[in-house]
Amino acid sequence: MPRWPHPQFVGKTGMGPRGDAILQFDWSVGQIVDALERNGLLENTIIIITSDNGPVLDDGYQDQAKELIGDHKPWGPLRGGKYSAFEAGTRVPFIVSWPKGGVPKGKTSHAAVSQVDFFASMAALTGQTLDENAAPDSFDQHKTWLGKDDKGRDYVVKQSLATLSIIENGWKYIVPSPTDNPYMSNVSIETGFITQPQLYNLKDDIGEQNNLVAEHPDKVEKLAALIEKVRNTPKTRFVR
Repeated sequence: MPRWPHPQFVGKTGMGPRGDAILQFDWSVGQIVDALERNGLLENTIIIITSDNGPVLDDGYQDQAKELIGDHKPWGPLRGGKYSAFEAGTRVPFIVSWPKGGVPKGKTSHAAVSQVDFFASMAALTGQTLDENAAPDSFDQHKTWLGKDDKGRDYVVKQSLATLSIIENGWKYIVPSPTDNPYMSNVSIETGFITQPQLYNLKDDIGEQNNLVAEHPDKVEKLAALIEKVRNTPKTRFVR
């Protein structure tokens, strides 16, 4: 996305340059889709739209994003934002379109996937065999992309600015941070960086409001052990 929008989009959203740039991005996707359709390529082209991180309004740019946000909530029901260990930091849109590949139109999936899986999934889609030492954290999720697998990964490891977290079957464990820094005032974002462990049931609490460490010590122990196993696994491909 360009830092500043093209003049034809300036002032169109009333949300400053950042809002206008998002509008331009939307328009750009439409232009690509139209070009593919005109050339008869749309049905057999895989289009993936995603993001590198969650939202941040005050990240050093003088674009008035924070002042002009109005009632819009780019983080939706999630807690935190970019840099954060909470879901708004790393849970991002992942949209796949590939009509000829069998992707069902309009389907919403709750399967667990990671952008790390691009490597292995694209290799599988193109018939490539990966070396044993190549991308050990990447798993083939192309069936999930195609809507043929509603489960996806067994777990997802997420990295924030200061700590790691892991999600398995809807349960999320945030590894304690070395120091307490629960709020980044320079970007106005809740971080989740505290020296105590955190456990959330995302199926019932997507906003991560209820830390269930005391109620489910077994889950904490299991997920803490799993993330340590992942961190200490030799750098070779292993079965998930």
